[in-house]
Amino acid sequence: MLRRHSSGSRGDTLIEVLFAVSVFSLVAVGGLAVMNQGSAASERALEISLVRDQMNSQAETLRFLNNSYVSAFRAGITYGSGTPAGQWALMSASIKAKPIATLSALGVTSCPLSYAPGSFILNTQLATFADASNLKPATTFSQVNYVMSGGKPTISSSQGLWIEAVSYDPITSGDAAQSTIGYIDFHIFACWDSPGQPVPVTLGTIVRLYEPR
Repeated sequence: MLRRHSSGSRGDTLIEVLFAVSVFSLVAVGGLAVMNQGSAASERALEISLVRDQMNSQAETLRFLNNSYVSAFRAGITYGSGTPAGQWALMSASIKAKPIATLSALGVTSCPLSYAPGSFILNTQLATFADASNLKPATTFSQVNYVMSGGKPTISSSQGLWIEAVSYDPITSGDAAQSTIGYIDFHIFACWDSPGQPVPVTLGTIVRLYEPR
């Protein structure tokens, strides 16, 4: 016996199928876009946290060297380069020999490919001064990379992380009220390209440290 199909059990038309597929595609694409944005934001937050740790390490090492120099200061004496006070004296002499006329500007559209003469970085694991020879642009995020050399951690490269210092000398400035003490402003900079960002991420902080003259 032949059965008749009721009109209520007919299949979906081609237009209805295409409409359903279109709606599903829009929802799926929108969900993927939100997931990508969330992933990029999480990665950027992690990078900022890691770079902040690197900058804080630089700042703490600067304070340690400064405290060591102030504690050991005696007029007219020299300090061994293997001591923290000697490392501060070495760094201070380099800063005065290569004064920075104009500091690097943050908020730029691209990270610097080279750094201002007189820029440097510190080996925070040994608390030693390092010149600009190891400064390079960041390949991922701003960080200091180390390798073991002679049983000691040595800087292989500082990527997108550097220090620029401006020294204030009361003798050359003619400030009689502060004739026995000067200070150095250490500008710690970081710049790197982060995923999903049209411009690079830049961070900066300033540490002012006083020294007897």
